[in-house]
Amino acid sequence: MISLQQLDYALAVDTFRHIGQAARACGVTQPTLSMQLKKLEEHLDYPLFDRDKKPILPTERGFAFLQQARVMHREFEKLESLVGDAREEVAGEFRLGVIPTLSPYVVPLFVDKFALSYPKARLLIEEMKTDEVIAALSKDSIDAGLLALPLKVEGLHEEVLFEEFFQIYVAKEHPMAQKKSITEDQLDASDLWLLEEGHCFRSQILKLCSLKPRIAAQRNIQFQSGNLETLKKLVERSGGYTILPALACLDTRPSRATLLNFKGPVPTRNVGLIYAREYLKRPYRQALALSIREAALKELKLLSPPLKTKLMGPR
Repeated sequence: MISLQQLDYALAVDTFRHIGQAARACGVTQPTLSMQLKKLEEHLDYPLFDRDKKPILPTERGFAFLQQARVMHREFEKLESLVGDAREEVAGEFRLGVIPTLSPYVVPLFVDKFALSYPKARLLIEEMKTDEVIAALSKDSIDAGLLALPLKVEGLHEEVLFEEFFQIYVAKEHPMAQKKSITEDQLDASDLWLLEEGHCFRSQILKLCSLKPRIAAQRNIQFQSGNLETLKKLVERSGGYTILPALACLDTRPSRATLLNFKGPVPTRNVGLIYAREYLKRPYRQALALSIREAALKELKLLSPPLKTKLMGPR
């Protein structure tokens, strides 16, 4: 008979592709894990892994077995979560995907307090692009995503947590730096640093500025980054400007660049959770949503949000 413990050990080896690392992750000795893995393979009558490979790799039959084992493991986790839900308990594992324009700025705001408030919880956070979050939810490999809304994907539920406004981060020597505020039609594509394709925030900025999806030819170096911190450093050292969500403006360098507000209705985005199963792990998700909302709103109030705003869709 195959035990859940044996499946855990086999999946750990598949994850780490190393017996020793898998044993440490499972909290057992290497001989213990190897013995249980051997028993599992004897029961199956074929090897799960090719141990001659470095790192070790699943055999062809082992690969098929491990795929199904992951499905069974997730289903067992769901059974455990239903027990916790019935008790209204925030406990066990919760997997959260967070888009790159939120993870460095929102995650540090709430994780410490959440961990202290819910010591039985094990929150696993992974940075993903929006399309990756949607794909992971469809495969049940994560429980929720934190991203810009609305997406309106069939079969997925959405919950808005807060509204975040945009600001302009411009180099000190740039002509715009002398202004108190900027209208959208004053933005020039030739000086704008953008995120690379695949980020929903890039699409929002292009829509906001009515720009073509390119860097104008006036700049003889074209660079599109995967994260906002790189764009901030480019502005500080190479000039030009970029557009940032408010929480990304908390740590800027006023000696090299300055923050400007938009004049008129200020563009914003809604940030919230997206999930596939409305009732699964609901107490956990509600506690997480409350923690994120409270932490983000506290910081946004310090940034003096504008009164008149204009919501930008994520696509």
